[in-house]
Amino acid sequence: MKNFYYDKAFVFREVGKSDSAFQYFDKAKNVFLEKHDSADAGRCLVNMAIIQEQFGDNYGGLETGISALKYFNDKDSSLHNYLSINYNTLGILSSKLTNYNKAIEFYEKAILFSKDSVNKNLYTNNLANNYRRNKDYNVSIKILSTLLNKNKQNTNYKSRILDNLAFTKWTHNAQHNPLSEFQEALKIRLKDQDNWGLNSSYSHLSDYYAKKNQDSALVYARKMFAISKEIKSPDDQIEALQKLISLEDANNSKQYFKVYQKMNDSLQTARNKAKNQFALIRYETEKNKADFLKAKAESTERQNHIIKQYVALAFALITIIGFILYLKKRKKIHQQEKLLEVKNTELKYSKKVHDRVANRIYQILSQVENKEHIDRDSLLFGLENVYETSRDISYENEEINENQNYFEQLQSMLDSYSSDAVQVIFHGNNEKLWEGVNFQIRTEVYLILQELMTNMKKHSQADKVFLKFTNESSHINISYTDNGVGIKTHSPKNGLQNMENRINSINGKINFDTETNNLLKINISFPI
Repeated sequence: MKNFYYDKAFVFREVGKSDSAFQYFDKAKNVFLEKHDSADAGRCLVNMAIIQEQFGDNYGGLETGISALKYFNDKDSSLHNYLSINYNTLGILSSKLTNYNKAIEFYEKAILFSKDSVNKNLYTNNLANNYRRNKDYNVSIKILSTLLNKNKQNTNYKSRILDNLAFTKWTHNAQHNPLSEFQEALKIRLKDQDNWGLNSSYSHLSDYYAKKNQDSALVYARKMFAISKEIKSPDDQIEALQKLISLEDANNSKQYFKVYQKMNDSLQTARNKAKNQFALIRYETEKNKADFLKAKAESTERQNHIIKQYVALAFALITIIGFILYLKKRKKIHQQEKLLEVKNTELKYSKKVHDRVANRIYQILSQVENKEHIDRDSLLFGLENVYETSRDISYENEEINENQNYFEQLQSMLDSYSSDAVQVIFHGNNEKLWEGVNFQIRTEVYLILQELMTNMKKHSQADKVFLKFTNESSHINISYTDNGVGIKTHSPKNGLQNMENRINSINGKINFDTETNNLLKINISFPI
């Protein structure tokens, strides 16, 4: 998996910037963990443990290396190489902390998981050296002897194994003479220019001659000090200085002691600084991670809160829209009910036309046809009765034409009730007044006014009628006034009921007032 921090960490390590490499390995680890790539996170920790070991942060490196193990599946063969490297690092760190038994356990696992012969030889050599440090000499000698037999043709391995085997035998038995083996290993290393190997050979030769030939021991100690500076190994320089202090004369020993003291203090300071730096890097990384997770959690919480607000708002909007639709539907149903009521009323009175008016007229016609002498008063009474009956019937919608100017039709109808005996005055009826009013409302208003004028003509005995039309707040108001006898004297129930039904069908109102100055006042109002 591609990871910028991981690649950058190797670049820093190659140029010797181990602290930066450590920091970037730590960042890379967190990125891998976020992407659920545990194996690469483990690889980062393995490299971090190696850096800590190189800088003397033994406890920190041990902790890092052990934490890496939980990210590796030991059944996955592709991870065995890193497992072996990590176990070897853990073995080195444990050995430096003098926990030799644990180091032996780690080295054996490093050998177990290693599939590379070069690394396996290295880990086996480390295991043998650790047995020697643990004073288990026979096991160490056995391992090194077996290893030597396998690598006689490889001079690099042979020199290392031969030197360690000779040193182990001599450490185990001071009567053993390892000189020939030391010299053979030294000869190979000089030829191969193996400086690290030479450093080891000079150390072992100096130790061997320390009690036998102090001058030779001093020569090899000096050579070790020189080569350790060349390979830039502070630990080996310290070891070489310790040999020189014990082997040199008083004056030189004192000078070497000063160098040793200064270098040892400097090394301890550098290592303590490195330990603190590695710990700080880990702390800051973990803190940043914790801060990031906290900020992420807070952001998620804010987002959830916003989502809840949106859901609540959406619910409220849906509720409002649903309520508005419900009201509109209810209003529409109400209007339909009113219309149906009007139609039913019309059907009812249409039936009356057939049953009561038409039949009565037929009866009168029959009387006229069948009787030679017709009583004039009786005929007039019959016709009066037919008229009164017909007044109970609603007017048909064909009274007005939708394609003609409405206000002119209305004005013509109102004018028709004007005569020498009755003066009809109206104000405000114009084309602009009726703009935007649908045909249904116009028809109902026409029929209501027609009914009202007919009642006036028949019953009011008025000689003056005044109608005023106004448009106020999206409502048309019609004010009717006459100076007749009012509706207390004559109350044509069917006509009034029909007007009320019609005005209700268009959501309007009609009010009657006969209490003011003996005048009949009727106010009609409806929305547009």
